[in-house]
Order: sequence, then structure tokens, then C-alpha cells
Amino acid sequence: MATKDNQILIEQLNSKLSNLIDSVTLSESDEVTIVVASKNILEICHALCNDSTFSFEQIVDLCGVDYLTYGSTEWQTEAATETGFSRGRVNENNGAHQWTQPRFAVVYHLISYKHNSRLRIRTFVEEDMPRLDSVVSVWRCVDWYEREAFDLFGIIFEGHPDLRRLLTDYGFIGHPFRKDFPLVGNVEMRYDEEKQRVVYEPVSIEERTLVPRVIRDDHRNTPSES
Repeated sequence: MATKDNQILIEQLNSKLSNLIDSVTLSESDEVTIVVASKNILEICHALCNDSTFSFEQIVDLCGVDYLTYGSTEWQTEAATETGFSRGRVNENNGAHQWTQPRFAVVYHLISYKHNSRLRIRTFVEEDMPRLDSVVSVWRCVDWYEREAFDLFGIIFEGHPDLRRLLTDYGFIGHPFRKDFPLVGNVEMRYDEEKQRVVYEPVSIEERTLVPRVIRDDHRNTPSES
């Protein structure tokens, strides 16, 4: 059940920004989430920050999400225990969770100190060319968050003043947080005694599943419905 403050926030969102919002949901943990079309992300962020009704003057996080393997697993999921590895290995898709939205999403977490409220925004971007407007013009501190999402997921933020890789090395190939990126990488590095230098070669390590994926129907992993 929504707290009074969140109920007011939901009413304000529906009243003032309904033309820019696809859906408004409230999680079991009393967190308000809005789903916004990627074409509207810059406009709605400006409104949420500058409109005194909302005053979300601070963004505390921005991250990319890849739903490529959502619901697909090599381990038991919903029947798994909270701790340990008391779960059996399976070889087929359990079919319990079917993802029908675009593959990539960007999630924003906002905070208003004036109204003591928080808001989560989710927007989806297409797989072939994942791109959307940068919101650096709204919150300057989002600069590195967008660079991180670009580096790890390959999401392009148009209008970003300096969109370069942030965490990977120069010349790195691929985006390591994409679900189809090999866990062992694409190349490996070693020192060659004959050449007397470091060389890069195609990776020779066999990839195998080490960490089970567990889907739980609570606020940690359940995506908002649009």
C-alpha cells in the first residue's frame, strides 16, 4: 500500500505528466516507478527536475539493463533457497518468465530533498541501435553514469559532451555487461618469452556456468509492467 507521500506523487505524475508517461506503478516496497518512451526522456527529466511540484534536483544512479536471458536459466530459479547452492542444474528454459519488451533498458533513480521523495524511471531502447538523449544538461553529475552505461552496455547517449569508455581499457572490444558477452572475454593477454613482449591472443579458457541465476518475485528483480 502506498504511503501518503507516494500516493500524492502518483497523483501529481498522472495529472501533470501523463502525456509523457506510459505507466506508473508502485512496488511492494513502496517505490514509485514510471515507464517512459525513450523519445520523451529528456523532456520528462527537465520537468521532474525544474518543476517545483516535483523538484527532483538530484540523480543518484543511472544504469543499463540487458534482458536478453531474462527467464532463461541453467539452474532452478523460483524453487531455489535463499542461501547456498541447494539447487539442481537443468538444461531447458523453465518458461516461467517470458520477456516481450525491448532487450535494453536504462534506469534512473531520482531524489527530491525538498519533498523527501524518490522516483525510478525506466526507458527502453532498441537492440539494433540502443540510443537515447543524454540528460547531462539536467544533472551534470550523470556524466560518468552515462559513460559507464555506454562502456558496459553499448548504449549511446546523444548530446553527451564526452562519451568515452570509462572502465575498460583502450581498444577494448565489446561491452562486458551484455548478456551475450563471453564470461571469459574475447582475448587473453600473456607475456611471450620469444617475442619479449606482451601479446594478445584469442581466449583459450573454456566457458562454463559458475553462478546460478535466480529470479525472485519481489522488488529486487521484478520489472515494472508497462
